[in-house]
Amino acid sequence: QVQLVESGGGLAQPGGSLRLSCAVSGNSINFYNMGWYRQAPGKQRELVATITRDGTTNAADSVKGRFTVSRDNAKNTAYLQMNNLRPEDTAAYYCNAEHWKLLIKYWGQGTQVTVSS
Repeated sequence: QVQLVESGGGLAQPGGSLRLSCAVSGNSINFYNMGWYRQAPGKQRELVATITRDGTTNAADSVKGRFTVSRDNAKNTAYLQMNNLRPEDTAAYYCNAEHWKLLIKYWGQGTQVTVSS
């Protein structure tokens, strides 16, 4: 069974940086397009950034130029580098893996990011 485990969340000051990791187990990450989502209290879950199997990336307008998604297939891990953090980036961040052919989706348990001075 595929499992995703996020790590790297925490408290950051405005303008600071954090790097989230999403470790995939149970199957090779090579089979999956990866994504990062976030959900703030009282709001719907929203897409933050995605990276396909061949490394094509996309990001929400709200994080373009500040957040970078990447993957290390050898380590079976995806990353979200978050720079120039803002208070409005405060949310629980979730990793998502979608099988490229079967379209089955898996979710991690989430990691909390809080941006505050």
